[in-house]
Amino acid sequence: MSGILDNKSTPAFIADLGRHGDRLALVAGDRSVSYTELVEMVDEAAFELGAPRRLITVSGGNDLELVVTHLAALRSGHVEMLIPSHADRPTDPTDPTDPTDPYDPDVVVTVNSSGRRIVEHRSASAHRLHPDLALVLGTSGSTGSVRRVRLSGRNLHSNAVAIAHALELGSDDRAITSLPLHYCYGLSVLHSHLAVGASVVLTDASVVDPCFWRSVDDHHVTTLAGVPHTFRLLDHVGMARLDHSTIRLVTQAGGRMHPDDVRRHAVAARQAGRRFVVMYGQTEATARMAVLPAELVESHPHCVGLAMPGGSFELVPHPDAPEAGTGEIVYRGPNVMMGYADAASDLSVGHTIDVLHTGDLGRFDDGLLRIVGRASRFVKLFGERIDLEAVEQVLQGRGIVASCCGDDEILAVAVTRSPEGGSAPDRIVDLVTSHVRIPRRAVVVVRCDELPRLSSGKPDTVTVVRQAHELAHDAVDALGGDTSVAQIFTHVLGRAVGPTDTFVSLGGDSLSYVEASIRLEQLLGALPPDWHLAPVSTLQATVVAEPIRSRRTPRMETGVVLRAAAIVTVVGTHMGVIWVRGGAHVLLAVAGFNFARFQLTAAEVPDRVRRSARSIARIAVPASLWIGAQMVLVGGYSVGAALLVNNYVGSSWRTDARWNYWYLDVVVQLSVVLAIVFSIGPLRRCERRRPFTFAMAVVAITSLLRFEVVQFGDPYNAMFRTHTVAWCFAIGWAAARARTGVQRCIVSAAALLAAPGFFGDPSRERIVMAGMVALVWIATVPVPRVLHRTIGALAGASMYIYLVHWHTWPLLLQVMSPWLAFAGTLVVGLAVAAAISWLSSTLIAVSARASAGRSLGRIPSVHRTRIEATLRRS
Repeated sequence: MSGILDNKSTPAFIADLGRHGDRLALVAGDRSVSYTELVEMVDEAAFELGAPRRLITVSGGNDLELVVTHLAALRSGHVEMLIPSHADRPTDPTDPTDPTDPYDPDVVVTVNSSGRRIVEHRSASAHRLHPDLALVLGTSGSTGSVRRVRLSGRNLHSNAVAIAHALELGSDDRAITSLPLHYCYGLSVLHSHLAVGASVVLTDASVVDPCFWRSVDDHHVTTLAGVPHTFRLLDHVGMARLDHSTIRLVTQAGGRMHPDDVRRHAVAARQAGRRFVVMYGQTEATARMAVLPAELVESHPHCVGLAMPGGSFELVPHPDAPEAGTGEIVYRGPNVMMGYADAASDLSVGHTIDVLHTGDLGRFDDGLLRIVGRASRFVKLFGERIDLEAVEQVLQGRGIVASCCGDDEILAVAVTRSPEGGSAPDRIVDLVTSHVRIPRRAVVVVRCDELPRLSSGKPDTVTVVRQAHELAHDAVDALGGDTSVAQIFTHVLGRAVGPTDTFVSLGGDSLSYVEASIRLEQLLGALPPDWHLAPVSTLQATVVAEPIRSRRTPRMETGVVLRAAAIVTVVGTHMGVIWVRGGAHVLLAVAGFNFARFQLTAAEVPDRVRRSARSIARIAVPASLWIGAQMVLVGGYSVGAALLVNNYVGSSWRTDARWNYWYLDVVVQLSVVLAIVFSIGPLRRCERRRPFTFAMAVVAITSLLRFEVVQFGDPYNAMFRTHTVAWCFAIGWAAARARTGVQRCIVSAAALLAAPGFFGDPSRERIVMAGMVALVWIATVPVPRVLHRTIGALAGASMYIYLVHWHTWPLLLQVMSPWLAFAGTLVVGLAVAAAISWLSSTLIAVSARASAGRSLGRIPSVHRTRIEATLRRS
């Protein structure tokens, strides 16, 4: 790499990246980067980071800029502290401080899809940095006791090469970032592939996201790495995903997986002609210490295998060892860390250890290492290593005396019923989950008269864990076999719900997602961005089961806020109490945004035609019934208005109410056209392969109609006709597909070019442009807690408010002031939406009981009483 001096701390495989020449190194979205290009990009980034050796924190997601910045920091000899992006950091919600503040970094680099932001605190380092030190990486702990590990360039190089050798990686292999790069396991996937000239596909998508598997297929990914949580998600989306892909190597590490599951995955892999390899590692050993070859996994699913090349294991006596032949696992190898960095002063210290006491207890079975327990007081849940003592200290700080223990499934908190030891279980779970980022259902409070202890006086953790599992099992039974997430989806969507169903697969659309998201937030807390693609069982099992009481202002999706704001301004403007025009066209952009999220995501489901018809009917049927009733009762509407085609067949002159519902005409007509378009297989596949390019092609086509390059029909009322306003919908569609900063700039430019001059009203055009640009760039907005439910309700009821407001406010104005009539009109629309929702859920419940009742005759009488009681409770 030109222009960069060799540094003692630089891993050799990074210094030699250029030797791989024009081979493919990275794939990021639509961009492919060769090793030659990568070297040039790293050189440029290293120049930006500067020559003096400094402590640099780097944070970001799994994208190209993060990889380039990471390699540049290591290549130019800086000491890099790689940390999660702010959104992913588990922190105390009452403590806003950055966890890296005690280390006083010289340079802070924040990376996102838009680029690299460098903030220099000083031109030369304030620290003495040991010449061997290359990387400071956090352990996978999730409490305040997270420790930073000091890794040398030799540590990184030796482990990357050893992993590549153990897994038999070659230059034709291609990995995908199924794990975050700030996590040692995820980072080792990148390093081990770069070390042999292989390539890596960069993505932040989850394995439950169709976009992830689209990348696997499009880029012929050959290796997949996962932690136990990854494989639980794969079970939910269907392991057939792997069978129909190019993946030929799957590795599992990051925590113990049940031996039955290990064997099951190994058998499935063998039958599909791929390898399933179990590994064992810790951040303190750079990444991985042991590998269980694929040919041994089926016969030894309890084991983690043999030491990595260059390393070795031994067992040393430990007082907690359960039986003869077991002991604490101690590892030696060139990948063992230099030591911990508990303070900035530790950055100047050299190698303080040469062997790693893992804190795990193990034994050898047929020469293979098997882990049988933990010596140190840690449990590992959902990929997070949890310091039990730290959790106890958190509770003690709130006046609660507790003993914490657990296994690979739950965190058990034993407390006494006495005033000095006890507290409400919900409060204890709140405190624990505010410091430990795991689902609430994984924290089980065991209340007892006295904390169970062994004869030695030590806590009887075996008894506590057993009692906790019994309590958890009883809680599941109390639900009657149903999950709360499933009940929400059943209520909102009116469908029978199974554990592998998702909001999208059940037919969720832009109308139902607002109500579903609000209900889920009340149950689960903050929702992940891809919640609509996650299986029901995943949402129930892996997302916090109740909202954490935080002092922070809650946030809401921008689309929801825009929808609520738009319907309020539409009603107010029609009444004349306010004058903010453009809300309906912003609603069209939101409709396009949601079409891409919900309808296109499910384009390959078998019943897509029925789903499209159902989604269209949810708008068309109530609208046609309402307009038809008004046509009969009060007049002023045509048959074309009732059929939602008035914007083409009706009179151009708006001398009556026929044009009141032009927005519904447009939405229904667009939905019908798109349902027909995406019934064509080649078009569906084209959109799936190039979603952003396809969306921008639609923007281009609709822009020809907007600018009247292609003309047809009466130009009068053009702003209300489908072909001339489809560009609003298309820009919302493209906004949902934009993933990079460049793509977002392109969509924003399209909005800023299309709106001016369309309405002949600059203020209206500015409002439409602002709404579209917000949809492109802002995922969520802070909403005062007191307004959260109101905004959600207005957004969810927006269609019914729009439908009934024309006939509500004239009546209310006869008996009250304009502003009271305005509020009353919104309330009436909300009431109509609530009534229809109640009627729908009642019909669903009656149908479900009738169906269940018919099935009871086929159920053995021993189970019938409990099931009938469950039906009554529901």
